[in-house]
Amino acid sequence: MAGIDPSLPAPTHTSDPVTPPHAPSPAPDPAVQDHLAGWLSDLTTLHELTERLALTGTLDDALDELLRAGASLVGARRGLVALEPADGLGPVTTVGLGLGRADLGHIETIPRGTASAGHLLDGLPEPDGEPRPGVAHPDIPGEAELDPRHREVAARLGYSASYAVALDPLADPGTASNSHPGATGPLGRLGAAAWLYDEPAEPAERQRHLVGLYCRYAAAHLARLVELARARATVATVQEELLPTRLPRIPGVRLAVRHRAAPRGGGDWYDALPLPDGALGLSVGGVTGSGPSAVAAMGRLRASLRAYAVMEGEDPVAVLSDLELLLRLTEPARSATALFAYYEPLPRRVVLAGAGHCPPLITGERRTEFVETALSAPLGMLSCWEAPSVELEPGRGETLLFYSDGLLHRTGEPMDRAFARLHTAAASAPRAVRSDPDGFADHLLRTVLPKGEAGQGAGVDDGTEDVVLLVARFD
Repeated sequence: MAGIDPSLPAPTHTSDPVTPPHAPSPAPDPAVQDHLAGWLSDLTTLHELTERLALTGTLDDALDELLRAGASLVGARRGLVALEPADGLGPVTTVGLGLGRADLGHIETIPRGTASAGHLLDGLPEPDGEPRPGVAHPDIPGEAELDPRHREVAARLGYSASYAVALDPLADPGTASNSHPGATGPLGRLGAAAWLYDEPAEPAERQRHLVGLYCRYAAAHLARLVELARARATVATVQEELLPTRLPRIPGVRLAVRHRAAPRGGGDWYDALPLPDGALGLSVGGVTGSGPSAVAAMGRLRASLRAYAVMEGEDPVAVLSDLELLLRLTEPARSATALFAYYEPLPRRVVLAGAGHCPPLITGERRTEFVETALSAPLGMLSCWEAPSVELEPGRGETLLFYSDGLLHRTGEPMDRAFARLHTAAASAPRAVRSDPDGFADHLLRTVLPKGEAGQGAGVDDGTEDVVLLVARFD
């Protein structure tokens, strides 16, 4: 056929390609395997230590965990961490591992320029100008150029070497010791940690690297806790300033108060107000919510209650009715509980009214019982609040207790058991304690609250609710 050239040679047949035999892979280098195994072990260790640190929620717990983890990384038995934020706003504290307060006091007498932690806190350069992840004194007794006081304290406390690392939230761990105190992060340098060796020693390069990485993460965690502690302290200060700084002295009545603020700031209040004709107004209450807004609302409500008490304190129902109307008109999204009592000395009589608040407790040698206030909704819950008042005549030597529901909730028990616990604590108070309102208040907190929460006076603790206890003893 046209277009086909029959002279073209036929294609030749080719054999299948021959696959070369599989060459055996070279045996793994034992040194590389050891290096990878060590690297994996280091990563696992750091992961476990940082996870444990992340679980701490307070500065004290975080500092303790930092010291224990760092000691295991550098192979030391004792240590200390000095928290001293470079912005000067605090908090400033020193915590020891295996060191008592007296031991820390001795260490603080070492000139800062020669002590490991003080060297880092002041941001002093290294003698040879080379950046290092920390400051080491491998042989304190043998370092002739070291300050004599440093050697004296080391000999007294029985350590011969130290290694310190700066706590810089954003610093490169390889240059942490040369950072300027105010050059890293919004807080600047937070402080320094130092670990002490009983014998002359120095951490190996691998140990320095690990503890540097760990302290870098720990510093970031500490920075968050410092900011949180500052915010809580500010809220607590504002809350305390909104409450009475001192209780009035009224003939025939002795008063005592205990207030424990929740970390985020609660809306509970207490008040004791001298009224005309030698009368006394007592109130406790709380607004819903927590944080700065609840604290501010508490301040406004308490101030309003004081004004109503001065004008019509002899009628507690009128006082709470006016307060409810104000709350409903000005802060319709909030509700509050309140208890107001009007005491007149002659005759000794107390008139009180409650709005959703826990009933007061009256106790003496012959009785310990809750005052049966009328059941009523909290303020702001109904379109119009009203409840009857209750009268009682406290006898000489009897004590009337006002408290917040936080005192009951902190027991960790159901409310009926919490009420019974408070009743038992008041009824079983020793005679010597009953005659002293302050001692009686402390006895109740020690007995009612779980161990570790019954701190005295005002302050911030780890509970979730405020605790208010107002004690009025009638002589």
